[in-house]
Amino acid sequence: MTDLLWGDVVDVFDPVATGRLPDVRVPGVSVADRQALSGLVVARGWWREYAEGCRVLPLPAAARVLSRRCDAEVPTLCAEPVPGFRAIFRFLSDETIDFGIDLYELQGQEGPDAFSGFLRAIGRRRDRTLFLCPAGPDVDRAILWYEPGGDRIAVRHDR
Repeated sequence: MTDLLWGDVVDVFDPVATGRLPDVRVPGVSVADRQALSGLVVARGWWREYAEGCRVLPLPAAARVLSRRCDAEVPTLCAEPVPGFRAIFRFLSDETIDFGIDLYELQGQEGPDAFSGFLRAIGRRRDRTLFLCPAGPDVDRAILWYEPGGDRIAVRHDR
């Protein structure tokens, strides 16, 4: 199912207009939500790599990651839901799931299709809204989001 037609969202997926590395945020999460995300990555068989600083480690339980010392390096979880498209999850806050994507990996109709499927998988897992925000000064203004109630992807074109 195609949620986003390339011709309708080429501006959103433009690395120059949106910024090459926009962020996706899921606010108001719990440890259980983070654990569900890790479980999703494993259950779907997506390629993944968990690291703390430069050390690649086995993927730990979310509670252990979130209970790290405040001066510890920020852990990351890289996941590749489809070949050539990676999401990099950063454990910056206990209340928000944050991850970055590279818009150069999401060009052509295959890009929005892969990204939509990825957002939908995460949003459905815990019935959460996900917000794509551009890089740069408008980092808190969503330009695309997944709405779990309607199971749909919405786009703001009035940027």
